[in-house]
Amino acid sequence: MPVKIRLQRHGKKGKPFYWVVAADVRAKRDGKFLEKLGTYNPNTNPATISLDVDGSVKWLQNGAQPTDTARAILSYKGVLLKHHLLGGVRKGALTEEQAEEKFNAWLEEKEQKIQDKKDGLSKADAEARAQALAAEKEANEKRAAAALPEEEVAEKAAEETAEASTEETAAEAPAEEAPAAEEADKKEE
Repeated sequence: MPVKIRLQRHGKKGKPFYWVVAADVRAKRDGKFLEKLGTYNPNTNPATISLDVDGSVKWLQNGAQPTDTARAILSYKGVLLKHHLLGGVRKGALTEEQAEEKFNAWLEEKEQKIQDKKDGLSKADAEARAQALAAEKEANEKRAAAALPEEEVAEKAAEETAEASTEETAAEAPAEEAPAAEEADKKEE
């Protein structure tokens, strides 16, 4: 009986959710299957995949052929790498410990890449929110300025220029007082 590792669609219209299954080639797409190997949810970013790695490797060793999409998912989760490493163990090129070590090192690297992508997405989302908030504040200020009568706008502008000039004179005043204080100290001596 020829076996395929393929996706079985679940979920509602427009929100697909898939089971990764080992099924007879002659079975319907969403019909009878031999074993459920995992799930695949493409609606999240990055896509959520949970997979029984050892069960998938067992089916590959028994001759199951994955479909193109299932092959990509198996490769993403490292099933094909583990199958390849176990082939090397059978041929005597590697020991089981070496194969497990290589597979675990690959898994750690892959998890780090996934975490970096998640961090980048959350950072980009935070930046987009900050820009949207700044744009909204600017739009609100323009609306408020347009709503004020022209006289109030002129008064407000005059107040702002007066505040700016008082700040400048206040900043210059301490600089002028310092030499005068030094001169007074010299006169006392």
